[in-house]
Amino acid sequence: MTWLRSPIGIAVACIVALILVMSTVTVVRETDQVVILRLEQPYRTVNAYRTGEQFGRTQAGPIFRLPFIDRVVRVDKRVLSVDLPNEPVLSTDQLRLQIDAYARFRVTDPLKMVVTIGTEDRVTDQLQPLFRSALRNELGKRPSAILLSPERGQVMDNIQNSLQKLAAQYGVSIVDVRIKQTELPTGSPLDSALERMRTARLQEAKTIETQGNKDAQIIRANADAQAAQIYAAAFNKDADFYNFWRAMRSYRNTFLTNAPDKGETAIILSPNNSYLKEFMQQR
Repeated sequence: MTWLRSPIGIAVACIVALILVMSTVTVVRETDQVVILRLEQPYRTVNAYRTGEQFGRTQAGPIFRLPFIDRVVRVDKRVLSVDLPNEPVLSTDQLRLQIDAYARFRVTDPLKMVVTIGTEDRVTDQLQPLFRSALRNELGKRPSAILLSPERGQVMDNIQNSLQKLAAQYGVSIVDVRIKQTELPTGSPLDSALERMRTARLQEAKTIETQGNKDAQIIRANADAQAAQIYAAAFNKDADFYNFWRAMRSYRNTFLTNAPDKGETAIILSPNNSYLKEFMQQR
């Protein structure tokens, strides 16, 4: 062992010892979950996520492993996100919307994630098409106006529940789903959408107007029929008074009309004319 007494030997021994220590000891950070694979088979999990845990009271710290036999896979313990920028969605009212959405998630079962996906870098790649499918399925069943109504929150919950069912197979828990922005595409699609909206509103206004005219005619006819019944009852009760009242109305319309479009009119009648009988002295 005389070579250990030389500076070169000491340096080599230190390097070998350092390599063994680095291959044996691994430091687990507070924000990491660690899955140890022994000969590429799942062996154990360290510092896995637990609901309600507090930083400083986790399993973070140094751990030992078998060098060259155990492989350490690190999985982020924090809330991560997957984005869907400018995702095209066709609503039930045939509007092609541009949706800018995101979903926040956390890996709650790192062992399942490592077994099904392999590495943390692939989680987002796996969740993005699932998120896109859940978003399109939910919004494709609803009109575009739903995104501006109080039901928007329920739509987000439905998308989150649908995505959770798909993401659970990867050991992932969906924390939240949100739509940041909704826009109509610019250019011809936007113009066509606005024209369809304008046409639909005009048709709706025409329908309301037609129904209003129909209801007005029914109300007017019922009122006329009721008035006729009242007049008939009054005539049958006192025929002389009814004739007098009708004559007074006729006189007013004939002699007291001041409408500018009628001008001046001269009427010459015989004193014995039956039309003026109400002016004659009753004998």
